Amino acid sequence: MPRPLCLLFDCDGTLVDSEPLLADEMATALNAVGLPFQATDYVGEFRGARFRRIVAELEGRHGRVDPAALEPLERNMRANLNRRLATELTPIEGATEALAALSAFPMGVVSNGPENKIRTSLVATGLDTLFGDHLFSAYTANCWKPDPCLYAHAAQQMGYPPQQCLAIEDSVVGVKAALGAGMLVVHLNRYPDVEQTPEGAIMITSMFQLPTVVSRLARDLSPRAIAR
Repeated sequence: MPRPLCLLFDCDGTLVDSEPLLADEMATALNAVGLPFQATDYVGEFRGARFRRIVAELEGRHGRVDPAALEPLERNMRANLNRRLATELTPIEGATEALAALSAFPMGVVSNGPENKIRTSLVATGLDTLFGDHLFSAYTANCWKPDPCLYAHAAQQMGYPPQQCLAIEDSVVGVKAALGAGMLVVHLNRYPDVEQTPEGAIMITSMFQLPTVVSRLARDLSPRAIAR
């Protein structure tokens, strides 16, 4: 009998600790074209957002940059980031253990990042074998969180209705996208003192807590429980 839950994981900040590297490379690139940005700004304001949305927001504050410079800017930034991911990246604490405990469930990765970045991150941390080709990139689907359509696309590709999918997200942007798609959502809130979990999501503060939450939700969604 198929498992009653399909698990859909965000990548950056949920499975892999890539955000410090991303923020650092983003700051270098943006400052090079005259857009003031510090690495701390990413975590404080833009975590989980699409790069071009961050650029647009900064342009609104500081003035536009040459549009012809944006494509090579992003391309070079991502090339530098991928090199660092391959050698410096580590899993989020507890992610390896949680995935091992949940390996019987169907699982996919749903990310606002490009697919090659997702693959690089998973290979670098040894998590790639758990997901196969179930990698869903906003750049491939042409749909970015917080729009729910990326999660709707992932659910369709996995063969599960949204109400039988559980999204695991660390950013409010991602949580809202999954809630909008009609999914169960776990918010890995690693900054509970400064970040509020959106209504409708289940908050955890460590990936070590995830298997217990999944077991409870799977039990509630089992055919026997639904029949009762």
